[in-house]
Amino acid sequence: MRYNRTMDHTAEGSGAIPMQSPADLSRAQENIRAAHSADFWPSFLMAFALTSIAIGVTWDISWHESVGRDTFWTPAHMAIYLGGAVAGFTAGWLAIRDTFLALEANRDFSVNVFGARAPLGAWVAIWGAIAMLTAGPFDNWWHNAYGLDVKIISPPHVVLGLGMLGISVGALLLVLSRQNRFPDSSAKGSGLYIYTGGVFVLLASVFLLEYIYPNDQHGFMFYSVCAMMFPMRLIAIGRSARISFPATLTAAVYMVFLCATDWILNLFPAHPKLAPIFNPITHMVDLPFPLLLIIPALGIDLVLYLTRNRQSWWLRIILALVLGTVFLAIFVPVQWNFSKFLISPHAENWFFMGDRVWGYGNGRGEWWHDFWDNTSKLSMTDLLISRSMLFSWVYACAGSWVGLFFGDWMRKVRR
Repeated sequence: MRYNRTMDHTAEGSGAIPMQSPADLSRAQENIRAAHSADFWPSFLMAFALTSIAIGVTWDISWHESVGRDTFWTPAHMAIYLGGAVAGFTAGWLAIRDTFLALEANRDFSVNVFGARAPLGAWVAIWGAIAMLTAGPFDNWWHNAYGLDVKIISPPHVVLGLGMLGISVGALLLVLSRQNRFPDSSAKGSGLYIYTGGVFVLLASVFLLEYIYPNDQHGFMFYSVCAMMFPMRLIAIGRSARISFPATLTAAVYMVFLCATDWILNLFPAHPKLAPIFNPITHMVDLPFPLLLIIPALGIDLVLYLTRNRQSWWLRIILALVLGTVFLAIFVPVQWNFSKFLISPHAENWFFMGDRVWGYGNGRGEWWHDFWDNTSKLSMTDLLISRSMLFSWVYACAGSWVGLFFGDWMRKVRR
């Protein structure tokens, strides 16, 4: 199921390379080979930066649940800002290289912004790094003013999240442009792109954490936020990658990364330093088991494969309706039933971590094994025929259209 796509090389605004005459073909191929060699390490460093941010964010949430925020200089915070610094310096170097060390191969794959040149992904990452590093002292002041431990969604965390989004998109575009510069039939560069996309999905799930605990997964809000967040990401990556089952592999990276991080964190001892302590934990707290996005992602891949040569705008609308429906038709029953298992005593082990996701502020009780927000008596039929599920379907279809739109555009990005 490998995609064999023909690029539109005439789209100037998309970052594609203009058509070249036969006389220049050999020189152009030499430039492309030189650019491939020059851009491996920047792409790798961007992927490393994104990895550091994802580990740091997961670690930081666990730290808040296990220890409490005792200082700004926690290892988790340092991992986050290391990722931001690496991304910023890498993108800055690309701007210096393409502006002042003007190799022709690099100039062909850069974007001019006010006289300076850099790949499109580098410009986005620079903005993200500035936002992230600005959020650091803002977050420290906020905690000092309003308390050492606050919710995930707060003004400084929003700024930090926007910065992480900028670096995520920048890394994705930088790795994507490298993939797209290989011949159309080649899957080279797709592995790093899929990995980056999986971390991109993971960061999205982390910022939804307050709405996607297993105990929330019979509620209307859970399916609404998932429909808004995940289809467009999986579809955009699935539409633009040159490897078989791209959305499925992206979801697999998300699951493996989060599980591995959780399992490793739980090996380390931790003790709360802030009162009140209702749950005397002894080890780092895990984040909940990943969502089973891999199953609806497989359905998305099959639909995208069957419609891979459909390009007209009205077919894109129909395809978005189909993809949104497929996502919810698979995701709702799978996650509905899996969440019953996750809140049961059968999931209280090192693998599924059912009893290891509760921080020091969560006293033990039967509520650990209940669905919240008055959904314990709600049936899946009640959910499916509700007006809220209609909204979720609209969100999923709209997100699918956005994913298709950007996925088609991303197939052309070479700068």
